[in-house]
Amino acid sequence: MSAERGPSTDAAARRAVIDRLDQFTASARTSLWKARAGLLVAGALLIPQAWLISQAMQQVFVEHQPVLQIRGVLVALLAVGLLRVLASAVARWSADSAVECVRHSLRATLLPRLVARGPRWLRRQSSGELVEAVTGHVDALEGHVGGYLPVRFEVMVVPVLILAAVFWVDRVVGMILLLTLPLAPVFMMLVGWGAEAASRRQLRVMARLGGHFADRLRTLGVIRIYGRAEAELEGIAQAADGLRESSLKVLRIAFLSSAVLEFFASISVAMIALYLGLSYLGMIDWRSTPLTLSVGVFCLLLAPEFYAPLRRLAAHYHDRAAALASAAELGELLDQDAPSLPVHASMALPSGLAPAVSLESIALRPSPSSEPVVRDLSLHLQPGEHVALTGASGTGKTTLLEAVAGWMPVDEGRIAFSRTPRIGYASQRPFLFQGSLADNLRLAAPEATDDDVLVAAEAAQVMRFAARWPDGLQTRVGERGFGLSGGEARRVALARLFLRKPDVLLLDEPTAFLDPATEQAVLDALLDFAQGRTLIMATHSRAVLSRFARVVDLSRWRVGEVRT
Repeated sequence: MSAERGPSTDAAARRAVIDRLDQFTASARTSLWKARAGLLVAGALLIPQAWLISQAMQQVFVEHQPVLQIRGVLVALLAVGLLRVLASAVARWSADSAVECVRHSLRATLLPRLVARGPRWLRRQSSGELVEAVTGHVDALEGHVGGYLPVRFEVMVVPVLILAAVFWVDRVVGMILLLTLPLAPVFMMLVGWGAEAASRRQLRVMARLGGHFADRLRTLGVIRIYGRAEAELEGIAQAADGLRESSLKVLRIAFLSSAVLEFFASISVAMIALYLGLSYLGMIDWRSTPLTLSVGVFCLLLAPEFYAPLRRLAAHYHDRAAALASAAELGELLDQDAPSLPVHASMALPSGLAPAVSLESIALRPSPSSEPVVRDLSLHLQPGEHVALTGASGTGKTTLLEAVAGWMPVDEGRIAFSRTPRIGYASQRPFLFQGSLADNLRLAAPEATDDDVLVAAEAAQVMRFAARWPDGLQTRVGERGFGLSGGEARRVALARLFLRKPDVLLLDEPTAFLDPATEQAVLDALLDFAQGRTLIMATHSRAVLSRFARVVDLSRWRVGEVRT
């Protein structure tokens, strides 16, 4: 029974991938039709071009007319040639526009979908593989959109026009072209199935190699410290060899598809040339009228052009296979459902400067496979209320903050706000990008002025260390805050928060690794900024806990108002 269902299942899966690929290219329909029209015009003009050439040769070599007497034919030939060049240029420009349109629309769709997966999902992914999906997999559609789709339309129309023109002047040549035409697509289809499978394997190898290399590059310092440089280089070399082998397999199939077409095209042209040659020699006479030079030249000129669209289709056929493989891989990313995040619902609570927050019997787990770290927890915060979270490591303080921020799905219960909030979250390990301190601060508010940035930096005590450097806030730091201590990076994250001016503040150990004087200065600035805003802070510091009227001890699995 499974054997009977297997082919239909495969066919349905392939149909789904093809439909997905059509959806990807839907945004470029206008540009694609312009490209197809350009190719159609350029292909159709081959017929008058071949006819003008054959007439010129007939008049000069057979009728012995002076070249000046056929200048009308030559001018017409020049005009047709220029029109073909113009039509081809329009087709190429439109195809390039279609490629850019598909790239932009697909990435604009893919990136929000990846972000919607949430931090829990993203943390389990290889950043290099995600980058490869957004860049390499999307770029794999270029040949399909800019080459295969326009040429496929050309193949359906231009050979038919050429066949009709050839039949009009010589039925035997027309029959040769008609009988040899179906053989090439059949063999190309058979080869294409293998090309699609090989292309999909190659995309996966490229994604793994991209992720492997990006992750090693990001942790280059750690690799050198532990003396693993040679071993990692050997691993990259092995991965590169795997990519080389898979690429050669794809190229071998691509060359095979082209060779199949060239074989049948060459046989067909050779048969036409043989027929015309024997007819000129008088060895065969299958025509009702004598074969003229113009008719023979016309047929010989159009015979290779009859197969030219098929040759171009063969050249792009492996692009079609690569695009199908890419669509399948991208479809897996797009089809995954985003996790169920907290519901920002309205509640019957008084409104104030900040929204009220309600946690109702929630259960949280840091990962799908782990046990819940928070069970049946209820917590209600009035507008502008400040609460400190405490407890031993592993009791769920960070998980709870991420759930309130909307980063973590809630297994049970719900989290709601009295109105839609503007949330600011400063984690234990804030991410700093390579660039200046000012650039990292402006991530929270790109429109902030230099004075705004300076005020936020001073409030978060960033200037305590930045003022000692010659370039101040223009001092450049490395990726992930290289060059800053953990406490300094936290203060930069806190300054970002001040620039964002959120309604709800979620802070995870903002004063960790600070000396007592700096901790007090940061805490004073933070509590002053938090006036009128709802604040939830996770901390182990007794100095911080002493400043909060309400403390939630998660290690006791209950909510309490405890002064420490």
